[in-house]
Amino acid sequence: MKRRDFITKSTAGLTLAGLGTPMLTSCRNTGKHITILHTNDVHSHIDPFPENHPRFPGMGGLARRAALIESVRDENPNTLLVDAGDIFQGTPYFNFYGGELEFKLMSKLRYDVATIGNHDFDNGITGLLAQLPNADFELISANYDFSNTVLDGLIAPYSLFEFDGVKIGVYGIGIGLEGLVSKNLYRETIYLDPVSIAQDTERVLREEKGCQLIICLSHLGHKYRDGSSRPDDIKLASATSFTDLIVGGHTHTFLEKPVIHPNRRDQPVLINQVGCYGLYLGRIDFYFETSGANKKEGLSIRV
Repeated sequence: MKRRDFITKSTAGLTLAGLGTPMLTSCRNTGKHITILHTNDVHSHIDPFPENHPRFPGMGGLARRAALIESVRDENPNTLLVDAGDIFQGTPYFNFYGGELEFKLMSKLRYDVATIGNHDFDNGITGLLAQLPNADFELISANYDFSNTVLDGLIAPYSLFEFDGVKIGVYGIGIGLEGLVSKNLYRETIYLDPVSIAQDTERVLREEKGCQLIICLSHLGHKYRDGSSRPDDIKLASATSFTDLIVGGHTHTFLEKPVIHPNRRDQPVLINQVGCYGLYLGRIDFYFETSGANKKEGLSIRV
């Protein structure tokens, strides 16, 4: 099956309320099944919103997210859990603990990898460095050059995983920091062009590392107004060749199901983002059938 049919014919979307196991139609075959769970812009929201909150009454909360994650892992052990940045800043937990609690709890939930958002610099690169020992997952960014900072050698451009023989490459792309973050916080960090870096990194993952599934964790933002030259996930998808999924952040965009957008070879890319504050958990299922045909399904689960 061609890549276009692989996505276009089989992508399904749904928003589910409550805490039950997501009701995706299962792919009953002898093929391989990889599940991607993702969050973005959680912003230190650990507790659920109060029941009298005008917009999100009783929604969210890390404990509920943990229950959902475990239910999915029970269903499919081949599950990868990722975050697209802005882990920090937004509640007193960050002000008091500087990110320690966020990283420790994400480690308890067994996140596999996360990228860096602009608010993750809010205690400076020294503050981020101080919290790295609390993260039992890898922080990645391909287009932030930390070589002249205290983070030199500690932030990889990508991570590699293998589930049931399927090689997965995950790379991180961050937003420009100038104007969003004070210079004294990011210091000598150099921002590299996200599009060219994404193209170089996905090529390495496909051609040199042999990845069959390539995921970008992007903190660029989903889509900016027509005519804007700012990089975003739609523009990034248009410029890439091998990336299968872009998990986005920064603009707090809620998508009930992934957007499908053509890449530079006119092949489809899935783009997803699940709002903010841990209100939703994104799920993408990739099916690799023994016949060679493939299928993808995506949804957002209300926490």
